[in-house]
Amino acid sequence: MANPLISYFDALVPLTADEQDDLAVRVAEQVLKRKEFVLQAGTVCHHYTFVVEGCLKMYSIDNAGKEHNLQFAAENDWMADISSFYSDKPSKLFIETLEPSRILIITKDDLLFLYKQYPKFVRYFKVIFENKFVEMQNRVLQNISSTAEERYLTFLEQYPNLSNRIPSTQIASYLGITPEFLSKVRKDLAGK
Repeated sequence: MANPLISYFDALVPLTADEQDDLAVRVAEQVLKRKEFVLQAGTVCHHYTFVVEGCLKMYSIDNAGKEHNLQFAAENDWMADISSFYSDKPSKLFIETLEPSRILIITKDDLLFLYKQYPKFVRYFKVIFENKFVEMQNRVLQNISSTAEERYLTFLEQYPNLSNRIPSTQIASYLGITPEFLSKVRKDLAGK
């Protein structure tokens, strides 16, 4: 069950047999259908989620009921509401499957055990945090200084395998534009 996660970490720095064994007993697998929640707003995020198969989205819903996608995660990627995870406060975010998915989850207690027992995991998760932080910084900068076309091209670069897997409405929400305007952007790019 934990083999995809072990392979993920081995690609960074190989795990010892003890590290693999301890990791394997500290992750749980979940198989989810499309449109199932991994996290709902108002609940505390108690685990990190690693995507083995499928695709997840993280989003919020504003007072008018409009959805705002913040992040996507597909195979070999992580997702969690880090703020809720570390503060033990209710999340303002939803994490939901966009397609049938198989995920591995690791709870806060298990993660802290791995940090204490094997400092290598501190380094692993530091890299994960830093990469997600850089993604978010770039996304904020894109949203305040780039055209819709530039944001779409960046989306394609960041998520090269998702443009054909997720609905245009989800991509448009992520880009902060309407689905109709996304169609225009795609048409303009195809004409170039």
